[in-house]
Amino acid sequence: MKRVKKQDLPSKVCIVCQRPFSWRKKWEKVWDEVKYCSDKCRSNK
Repeated sequence: MKRVKKQDLPSKVCIVCQRPFSWRKKWEKVWDEVKYCSDKCRSNK
């Protein structure tokens, strides 16, 4: 199993709070569609 350092993971900027957030395993298949860093930001569109 290959380990990836957190600093090497892809990241994006949340369109609501403008904070950077990193890739998560649960977003593996939908990473291109992820726009919000959290459920709270998604609800505060």
